Amino acid sequence: MENSLLIIALMLGLASSLHCVGMCGPIAFSLGLNPENKLDFTLRNLTYQLGRVSTYAVMGAVLGVLGFSISFAGLQNPLSITVGILMILLALLPKNLGAANLGMNSFARVMYKIKSGLGKFLRRKNYSSLYITGLLNGLLPCGAVYAALTGSMAMGSIGGGAVFMICFGLGTIPLMFASVLAGNVVSLQTRQKILKFLPYLMVLLGILFILRGLSLNIPYISPTLESLQIDGEEHCH
Repeated sequence: MENSLLIIALMLGLASSLHCVGMCGPIAFSLGLNPENKLDFTLRNLTYQLGRVSTYAVMGAVLGVLGFSISFAGLQNPLSITVGILMILLALLPKNLGAANLGMNSFARVMYKIKSGLGKFLRRKNYSSLYITGLLNGLLPCGAVYAALTGSMAMGSIGGGAVFMICFGLGTIPLMFASVLAGNVVSLQTRQKILKFLPYLMVLLGILFILRGLSLNIPYISPTLESLQIDGEEHCH
């Protein structure tokens, strides 16, 4: 079951990267990486991308602490069900739950200005600067990131939350990497069409979390709490 959740997290990251290109792309393009030297470009681009994933991992670990605390109190199943419902709501009511209606627009504009300025300042292109830019870029307000963070909390552990967000972050890398290499490689029209698939992934993830919390004794999909605890003990040994 945990593996299926991680696969969905990876797919969620891949689908949401179409949105990332529109929001984070201008910052990435301002880094001034030179694709002519392929090895150097690859290493520097990956350094920037891994900075974003590192931020996601830390945020996932932080929420994993909260998830662990709730699970430790014997509320793992209610937590999983609640997270699943929230994921479905995020998918079905994006306009009502979007950043604009959460008062995040002003914050997003400030973050854009700061990161755009950093992008210009960090054109010296050393690895530490690229990594720091990626770290900051990972803080950019994004509905897909919020959805993934919600899922990371339901993993019920620090490591689980971090791994969940790492999978999400890795899913965002291919298209972002290609965009830095060749500019906006996917047209706006194509992105809009593919992004329509994103809510379906979020609903699927939400359903999996709800089934996980119901403990219906369905192998790999809705295992009992006892079997999850046994698996956890086996992994520890």
